[in-house]
Amino acid sequence: MNERYTLEWLDTLITITLNPAKSKLSAIQEEDITNFRIQIKTERDKVMSTIKSLVFSMESETKIAFGIKQFHSSLIALLDQAMRNKICNSRYPELKQILNELIRCISELITFIEGRYINFLNLNDNVPTTYLKNIKKELIQRIEAIQVRLGADFQMQPAFEIMIQSLVNFLNHSPEEHSFTFQEIRYIKELCKEFDHIEITENTKVFSKIDELLISWNFNDVRYIEHLTERLSQVVCTQEKNENRIESLLYYFKSFKQLHRKQSVVFNSKYSNLNDEICNWFFHEILYLEKKMRLSVMPLQEHAEFTKLNASPEKPKQKIMCMLSTDQTGLILRASDELRILIAKSMNEVFKTIVPHLSTPHREDLSYDGMRSKSYVAEDRDKQIAIETLERIIKKIKQY
Repeated sequence: MNERYTLEWLDTLITITLNPAKSKLSAIQEEDITNFRIQIKTERDKVMSTIKSLVFSMESETKIAFGIKQFHSSLIALLDQAMRNKICNSRYPELKQILNELIRCISELITFIEGRYINFLNLNDNVPTTYLKNIKKELIQRIEAIQVRLGADFQMQPAFEIMIQSLVNFLNHSPEEHSFTFQEIRYIKELCKEFDHIEITENTKVFSKIDELLISWNFNDVRYIEHLTERLSQVVCTQEKNENRIESLLYYFKSFKQLHRKQSVVFNSKYSNLNDEICNWFFHEILYLEKKMRLSVMPLQEHAEFTKLNASPEKPKQKIMCMLSTDQTGLILRASDELRILIAKSMNEVFKTIVPHLSTPHREDLSYDGMRSKSYVAEDRDKQIAIETLERIIKKIKQY
């Protein structure tokens, strides 16, 4: 960064010249105000140029990040003081215009940094109160403008109204109720920007353009998730037969999984990800219908008589129902063998001995060889579920 304090002129104007606690404001002449207005534009361009030079001249990203953070925090402090000056200087209406221009100038510089160099900032930091008040007001106005502009086109899509209301409700939380972070403010800014460019088309698919956008941005608002699952239920229930309903669920599940998703974004970090919630809903709906089909094919009484008539003289193997999938169970068995928790002649022997005594909600008879093979090519989702299951076991043991 330059040795000279780049924000010196703006800092002096805000913290001293226009600060009623440190200067005699009545001494400021009209000519002074004219000169201030001209100089503000010059200083804004100079600061932007200095920030760009900082990024291109520094070889170390650590030094760049340090410089960007200094500019950002200094500008927010100046914005805070400029807004206080505006409130305190209400007795001097001739200063209102220059104060508004100063606030606009500082806001533009902050937006410039957050737009171009956001990766150098710590987005988990809390937004200062005065700056938050200003940015929340701007965002609510922007959201309301989106509602006015697109409301007529999306009036038949409740997801749009849910999104608008959720964003406004979120922003209306007081700082005492919720400590807003730069990450949350950035999320809403970027989502609004997406709606500035959204393509309005007739909603002929289960997942509309709005759904695709909200799913992409991990809009995990509870009301939206409930609305989406309710809509899917209504579409699936138009099918009379359970097998057709399962087929529809599998098709929509595939469509959902194929939708684009942005990395590391979330509307509310305190809630589960939208993707996990919807996938879990699909899984349990399909599982329920499959069980329902099995019971409808062979009622319990007929099943008991059928088993009795066709009982083999050989005692059937007793099976234990495992609520994990074969891939997830295979991962746990493989890890147990490799860590020598289960000891046998070989890993194949471990699977061959244990798997025939297991069943899953989807399958009665499992292939030990197939389970062993799949444990080497498991998907990330299955790994995650296996890990979460073991963590639940650890938590349970600790409670004993």
